[in-house]
Amino acid sequence: MSIYLDYSATTPVDPKVFEAMIPYFKEKFANPSSIHALGRAVREDVDKARETVAKSIGAEAHEIIFTGSGSASDNMALRGIAEKYKNKGNHIITCAIEHKAILQTCKYLEKHGFEVTYLPVDKDGLVSVDDFRKAVRKETILVSIMLVNNEIGSVQPLKEISEIAKKHHIIVHTDAVQAMGKMKIDVGELGVDLLTFSAHKICGPKGIGVLYIDENLKDGIEPLVFGGSQEFGLRAGTESVPNIIGLAKACEIVMETLDEEVRHIKRLRDLFENRILNEIPKTYVNGHREKRVCSVSNIAFKFIEAEALMIYADEICCSTGSACTSESVDASHVLYAIGVDPVDLHGSIRFSFGRFNTEDEINRAVDMIKDSVTRLRAMSPLAQ
Repeated sequence: MSIYLDYSATTPVDPKVFEAMIPYFKEKFANPSSIHALGRAVREDVDKARETVAKSIGAEAHEIIFTGSGSASDNMALRGIAEKYKNKGNHIITCAIEHKAILQTCKYLEKHGFEVTYLPVDKDGLVSVDDFRKAVRKETILVSIMLVNNEIGSVQPLKEISEIAKKHHIIVHTDAVQAMGKMKIDVGELGVDLLTFSAHKICGPKGIGVLYIDENLKDGIEPLVFGGSQEFGLRAGTESVPNIIGLAKACEIVMETLDEEVRHIKRLRDLFENRILNEIPKTYVNGHREKRVCSVSNIAFKFIEAEALMIYADEICCSTGSACTSESVDASHVLYAIGVDPVDLHGSIRFSFGRFNTEDEINRAVDMIKDSVTRLRAMSPLAQ
């Protein structure tokens, strides 16, 4: 029986979320833009869902835009702001360990006249506030720094970066996809103008993302999809109502259970890590063991190819990095950026934990990993 330790890639849909979605595939199927009674009833439910999602991050309902994914939200944020403010400046600041949805969008913008500064990170995967301050120019219009890294879980000093950005009238965006459900998020406290996250990372459905846009910026972003007037004219297309309802229910559960869930996940992660490090020689955790969220453990197994270990312990669902780059043979850009030994880059595995994991699963996973590492190292001349 599989043991799922890949919650950073995606999560199982919570039964309560699934239950909430069912009516919107059946009797509540109407288009929320329709003016008849069925359409108006669905529109009311979508509006209530928007209020719930907004409340989960300390925002107002009219500041929430529903998109198709976290990546779609990231694209809309960066490209929308860049296009709108290109006459003011052409400089963007981000960091070296961002998700590909940010990095590839920045590469696209570089081809269209923008300059991008990619801030380095230290061995813990943290951006230096001083480095950010030094990177600011009079042409800087936008900074995009993720709140939590998707491979090692490091939490960035976003509030401090936002404070500096505001003094220079720079717009602040954060990718909070891996932060949602693992820590309290309040857009006011963070000081951000735009924030993105997605439902499928918090036991909600795939195919629905969120872009928070501060109300003062609503007229300051260009849409990427044109057509109807849905989502305040910023994203045309009939809303995916079942997914919106599922997203709202997932956010509701996060608000109700966050503290308890964080304690549960952290306890399991620490059990896993402590057993691995104490019982399997020549292993270490990539990144800082404290300055991170509760859910991620990226472990380097010396003298082991990560893919080989995953094949031997194939009952354990885990990953060698971001799920979005799983088909790439390149080493993790995140681990490379924090200075992991080049040999160990290919022996590192991300394990991520969540709501439905149990202590028994964790102990069984460690036992399987121990056995697999022993067998693989016995075949490796480097381990002798």
